[in-house]
Amino acid sequence: MIRKYRFGNPLNTEAVVKEYPIEKGEVPCIEIKEGEKISFTMTKGAPVYGLGEQVRGINKRGWIYTSDCTDDPNHREDTHSLYAAHNFLLFAQQEPFGIFLDNPGKVTFDIGYTQQDTAVITMDNWDMDLYYIDGKDLKDIVQQFRHMIGRSYIPPKWAFGYGQSRWGYKCEDDVRQVEQRYRELDIPLDSIYLDIDYMERFKDFTLNNETFPNFPEFVKEMQEKHIHLVPIIDAGVKIEEGYPVYEEGIEKGYFCKDEEGKEFVAAVWPGRVHFPDMLNPEARRWFGLKYKFLLDQGIDGFWNDMNEPSIFYSEKRMEKVFDELETFRGKNQDLMTHFRFKDLVLGLANNPEDYRSFYHNFNGEGTPVRHDKVHNLYGYNMTRAAGEAFEELEPAKRILMFSRSSYIGMHRYGGIWQGDNLSWWSHLLLNIKMMPSLNMCGFLYTGADLGGFGADTTEDLILRWMQFGLFTPLMRNHAALGTREQELYQFSNSQACGNMVKIRYSLLPYLYSEYMKAALRDEMMFRPLAFDYPEDPFADQVEDQLMAGDSIMVTPVYEQNATGRYVYLPEDMMLVTMRSPQDYDVRTMEKGHHYVPAAMEELIFFIRKNHVVPMAKSAKSVADMDFEHLDLLGYVTEEAAYELYDDDGNSKDYENPEHYETITVTAQGNISQNGKLNKTFGKFCGICRD
Repeated sequence: MIRKYRFGNPLNTEAVVKEYPIEKGEVPCIEIKEGEKISFTMTKGAPVYGLGEQVRGINKRGWIYTSDCTDDPNHREDTHSLYAAHNFLLFAQQEPFGIFLDNPGKVTFDIGYTQQDTAVITMDNWDMDLYYIDGKDLKDIVQQFRHMIGRSYIPPKWAFGYGQSRWGYKCEDDVRQVEQRYRELDIPLDSIYLDIDYMERFKDFTLNNETFPNFPEFVKEMQEKHIHLVPIIDAGVKIEEGYPVYEEGIEKGYFCKDEEGKEFVAAVWPGRVHFPDMLNPEARRWFGLKYKFLLDQGIDGFWNDMNEPSIFYSEKRMEKVFDELETFRGKNQDLMTHFRFKDLVLGLANNPEDYRSFYHNFNGEGTPVRHDKVHNLYGYNMTRAAGEAFEELEPAKRILMFSRSSYIGMHRYGGIWQGDNLSWWSHLLLNIKMMPSLNMCGFLYTGADLGGFGADTTEDLILRWMQFGLFTPLMRNHAALGTREQELYQFSNSQACGNMVKIRYSLLPYLYSEYMKAALRDEMMFRPLAFDYPEDPFADQVEDQLMAGDSIMVTPVYEQNATGRYVYLPEDMMLVTMRSPQDYDVRTMEKGHHYVPAAMEELIFFIRKNHVVPMAKSAKSVADMDFEHLDLLGYVTEEAAYELYDDDGNSKDYENPEHYETITVTAQGNISQNGKLNKTFGKFCGICRD
């Protein structure tokens, strides 16, 4: 059951798509001192889930988290906010409940940090809607919430293939080399990402005609090789006479304004920029239709970046800093003055005062709304601009879109990648722990930069990260300019890395099916063990194993030099130790704690009892795959039934019953089918009978 409570006069964020009456009286279970705090006494030891993209564990107890979309790549344990604001919490009490705070400003969640068993929520602005959700169990509450906020974004099927990216592919030949090297090594590849290098001096919706001189022909050339080019789009529009996007935005009044009603001037990659007012529907549509420039050249996928929005500096703040820096010239800098000097420069980027100094024409109503009060909506609405434009420009076609910054509601228009991480083992673990939290909040199409974006990766880190990333819907290897090159062919273990990619493609019938069912049914693809085994007292203690769809439990190795790991099995399961799609071992393991060896080149995961996984033969791209002739891998002691979803991967008739087929496997290994997909199943591999 969902109950809606209103405080003050909130803006309509459009995070929620269903209508609910506003309740009178007190909110159940929690204490509210309006204008001060929301508090709740938690049951000792009971987990708290949610908050989507955040630091630390799946269980959120013991830390302070802030919803304040922040451009900060140094995701450490003492970080409080990442690139997103996902204000959904799920309290796993004896009578569980969830709350969603639809508040687009800064919100702080103290989940047992100040007082161990007390959750305290504070916020800068108390104009908001609060939704209270109770249900029979954790899955039910999440499903109600997901239904309330609308269907998750569905990408094209090719976007489930492997993607290679790097900030630094500066010309067509750089991209060609990536494609050629992957094909030479027989490693599957579906997409190559274009970072800011492809633009003319970092200007949105432009091309560098010197380094990409024949772009439509180049796009076609890559598509003929079944490679999709995916360019980046940034939030800031360069201030430059003669640049059509800038001139149109000025003419129409579509940029954010400062206190004086003039266009707000900040700086990002191109230098001085204006920010399109994404919260004004007219400006949002105008910006969204600009994607047509690249769609017309054959592009069918994009990623939005720097859309918190990130600010290198504002023009006015830069002037103040220059003035103050002059006062230090020729003077002795002691302890205090040294740090003041340093902080002046470091404080230029993403300064809170800058976010309080520009305004939006919110919903086109003409009344200025200060940015900090709606800060968390900017990235959401930039991606919404693209999503709505795609519906207008390409209504029958799925376009790939994912973003860095987000708010609940954006999940309907695109996915997210988990930001500018680092090549740290801790960030691999963070990637693992964020997946179920993001799924709770509707973000199904997600993944991290495999191998890490910043810093220098290592051969063992990239391989272990691939072993987890092959299960995530977005599987992209991305690295920063100036770091170690980490295309898979750069490493001596490239064959082992390539085998992991081949396993990913072999598992695509299962991964795509589980994704689509989760999206269409408002369910989670990745779940904590406690969601599937609520009666198991140990399940909620496990944070480094995840249920991935209906049949698989993933158990990634995430520590340097590790040649195995401890696992907990909440029931009897079948261990799969896989080195390639054709080279693997299986054995049953009893419920309980085990140590499982896993050599560097070995992927380990588990299949549940009386469950199966459909598999295909790997191919060089999704377009080259045969999804009609499949094999089954499973563990069957009685009977296993698997509901398979498949479609053409491009059109939007998602609800068509012809996309479903049920495959049944008996304990004797006999296979039967019931549905309209008419797949052909070759062999059953795994274990039948116990």
